[in-house]
Amino acid sequence: MIDVYYWPTPNGHKVTIALEEMGLDYTIKPVNIGKGEQFEPEFLAFSPNNRMPAIIDHDTDGAPQSVFESGAILLYLAEKTGQFMPKDGPGRVAVMEWLMWQMGGFGPMLGQAHHFNFYAPEDVAYGKKRYSAEANRLYGVLDRRLEKTEWVAGDNYTIADMAIFPWSRTYERQGVNIDDYPHVAEWRKKMISRPAVERGMKVGSELREDLSKIDPNEFKKLFGVKD
Repeated sequence: MIDVYYWPTPNGHKVTIALEEMGLDYTIKPVNIGKGEQFEPEFLAFSPNNRMPAIIDHDTDGAPQSVFESGAILLYLAEKTGQFMPKDGPGRVAVMEWLMWQMGGFGPMLGQAHHFNFYAPEDVAYGKKRYSAEANRLYGVLDRRLEKTEWVAGDNYTIADMAIFPWSRTYERQGVNIDDYPHVAEWRKKMISRPAVERGMKVGSELREDLSKIDPNEFKKLFGVKD
């Protein structure tokens, strides 16, 4: 059994999609990021960057294995099961490249675009323009890739697709018109049609809140704002 410390965010969805695709047994341990539970000492003991998701895998040959950072979790699960990532060769390199692309760019930049366009307590025109432009640049990178390949890392569906897809769910709030990126739009349709993706995206849906309406103190905890 794998304990998943989770909240229904794009990074959380990456992991639940992978778990559903791989057929692994898991238990959800909610970490309410609006209430600051990610800063509790018990959680920081195995997720020192105070971010979720994190996992504790009890199905090992020895002591339970904890893993933090969603990209590291996807790599761990792929290697554990031997699924959705080539063992060697150019295919493995491609998965690593696109997973790192998501971790270093597509996630952080889209998160900033979403924040300035939707959550920021002040209307910061520069922030909206800067991050929406970067979001569109990154969608362009992905669109050009998917013009050449069926899936992000090549001919086969991999953890790279699982990592990228959840971040595209709220493209409107990122300042993106998905019709400008037809190959991404088609890929998204293929992703949505996968039963495991649908199940993974629904995990914790009852926990989801409209963060624009949460208590101001919880807003500060969520975004690390200090008085």
